[in-house]
Amino acid sequence: MKAVLIYSGGLDSTTLLHEYRSEISLAVSFDYGSRHNAREIGYARHNCNKLGIRHLIIPLDFIGQYFKSSLLEGGAPIPEGNYADENMRSTVVPFRNGIMLSVAVGLAESLELDTVLIANHSGDHAIYPDCRPEFIDAFSSAAEHGTYNGVKVVSPYCNLSKRQIALRGKDLGVDFSLTYSCYNGGEKHCGRCGTCNERKEALEGFDPTEYEE
Repeated sequence: MKAVLIYSGGLDSTTLLHEYRSEISLAVSFDYGSRHNAREIGYARHNCNKLGIRHLIIPLDFIGQYFKSSLLEGGAPIPEGNYADENMRSTVVPFRNGIMLSVAVGLAESLELDTVLIANHSGDHAIYPDCRPEFIDAFSSAAEHGTYNGVKVVSPYCNLSKRQIALRGKDLGVDFSLTYSCYNGGEKHCGRCGTCNERKEALEGFDPTEYEE
């Protein structure tokens, strides 16, 4: 496998970065105008430098300019509480993974790489349509048919929980203090939003995160 990794700098994709480090030729982060982009991308850059993996940042300004989501700068307030369907639906950025995968597949073909890695997981399925297995399978099929070198989309964590990913990262020696999750994008994790609560549950017993409360 010679892969492009879609790399946010969060817990899941950082674990994937470490697990497949020998097969990743390029990690790409997308700056699309989310509240937490700057924090995540800072950690993404640091982790790639640490592992000696080439890192590319691609701006997708049009998403922040034209799309509607509470995750984006200027959107509605980020919901607090549990990471659940009714609570987190406002954070959906329409077809975000589809757009990012399209760019990553184009990069893979341009660089003569055969795989795009993405770190979606089972906890996302109820909330985010473009994280579901059916979407990933369909997109991989489209990518294979739409590229000369048959680029595949591979989602190793698609059927794992975030807790399972965190435990895998722990075994790999991932420093989770060098990852970022909070949708509010503050200097510290807020500790109140759905994503912070999901992070707390995933890292229970070995959580190095500094929360506001």
